[in-house]
Amino acid sequence: MTGKLRRRKESAGPAGRPRRIGWRLEMLLLALLLAAGTLLLRAGYRRYMQAAYPLEYSEYVEKYAEYYSFEPAFLYALIRTESEFDPGAVSRAGAMGLMQLTEDTFLWAQSRSPEAEDLPADELFDPETNIRYGTMVLSLLREEFGDTRTLLAAYNAGIGNVRKWLADPACSDDGETLRDIPFPETAGYVEKIPAAAEMYRELYGL
Repeated sequence: MTGKLRRRKESAGPAGRPRRIGWRLEMLLLALLLAAGTLLLRAGYRRYMQAAYPLEYSEYVEKYAEYYSFEPAFLYALIRTESEFDPGAVSRAGAMGLMQLTEDTFLWAQSRSPEAEDLPADELFDPETNIRYGTMVLSLLREEFGDTRTLLAAYNAGIGNVRKWLADPACSDDGETLRDIPFPETAGYVEKIPAAAEMYRELYGL
């Protein structure tokens, strides 16, 4: 019996080491596979989100963002929300192009432009013209309202509505910023644009 026990003990050592080494290798390989899978998932998610938040018409966006002192992320977010980067988009209200300007707004912006242009409404389907005048409109609204949330409300619902809301104590405490926005679409709009802009910053480091 002593001889049998000795043989069992002797065989346990050499046989045990390879099993321990094999287990460790398996765990290491599993960890590497999990890490690689995580990286692939992240890369796939990033590609998916970048497709959902594209950087189209970047030449014009960056040019007029710089000229009018806006963040490119803010303009990309607005264009994505307004038209999903479709230069031929037309809304039920007749707003046209990438930044969805109505003919009346276009005429008003042209009257305020240093160039004093007299362009027909169908020029709003030209991407550069639309982005140039859309960003100009944002700049003019910023001059009057200052607060980003309020200027976005004016861009979506119109200057007249925002002036009325600012004068209403039920909507504004100070006459300069909006506490409540009566139009549900506009209330959602002023939250949607900053959220989309933040997504652009995260995805592209803008």
